[in-house]
Amino acid sequence: MLILSAKFLFADYYFWSGMVTNSVLGARIAEGRTAEIFAWRDHQVLKLYHEWCPPEWIEYELKIARITQNLGLPVPAVGEIVAVNARRGLVYERIEGVSLNETLNTKPWELFRGVRVLADLHAAIHGCAAPELPSQREGFARSIRNAPALPADLKSAALRALDAMPDGDQLCHGDFHPGNVLMTARGPIVIDWMTAKRGNPIADVARTLLLLTTGEPSNAFARWLVARVRELIKSCYLRQYDEHRALDPAQLARWMPIVAAARLNENIVEERDQVLAIVKAGL
Repeated sequence: MLILSAKFLFADYYFWSGMVTNSVLGARIAEGRTAEIFAWRDHQVLKLYHEWCPPEWIEYELKIARITQNLGLPVPAVGEIVAVNARRGLVYERIEGVSLNETLNTKPWELFRGVRVLADLHAAIHGCAAPELPSQREGFARSIRNAPALPADLKSAALRALDAMPDGDQLCHGDFHPGNVLMTARGPIVIDWMTAKRGNPIADVARTLLLLTTGEPSNAFARWLVARVRELIKSCYLRQYDEHRALDPAQLARWMPIVAAARLNENIVEERDQVLAIVKAGL
């Protein structure tokens, strides 16, 4: 039952069973909301963005990829921006492995070891300064203002709460969850840095906790089971993280509704009510 229910714990790429090729691209490996991943030449992959994605997104991802690589973090080596059939993409080294999300779904007995790996990586990321990156605070504020499902009074309350929180200059991934960690022969590799910012690490921890909380199966017993497992996962993650970087539980609690309010800008219908409830309870 745990294996069947675990798919509701984390976000991840949707993996394709078929091969899609043309004269330039290799096999299609995966697809996310903004891009497809294709095999590329010389043991590389191409993250090919959909046509609707603005060029600045790709250029920003290249900037982040180079920064994280230079910091010595476990990330894929980055190449150049290329154009394929009026679409633009970014070349990366091809990493052989499966996501931590997939590992936890298929090997639930490794759950807590995997969660400790997640916490260790997150703390290592937060140990890096990134003063050249855009502001996390400004990103949150923009998302809160633009969140379509957030009533005006809650927007104002969330922005006031954000103004009262301490800022920072540490590297924050912005979308750190098991689907963005690949388990490889050389160790775990962190991917998908599009949302990286400079800011307060505790806010980034709050974002991860939110991602470990949202999304529910329809079956009542499955909801109960997943809720229990999630609480264990979050407790393990926070304990392990706290061994590396001290966490202030009160500050973490204050960040939760702010991060949830910003999450509503992503307009994910399936989790909207759940996230909105976190905002209302926290503010």
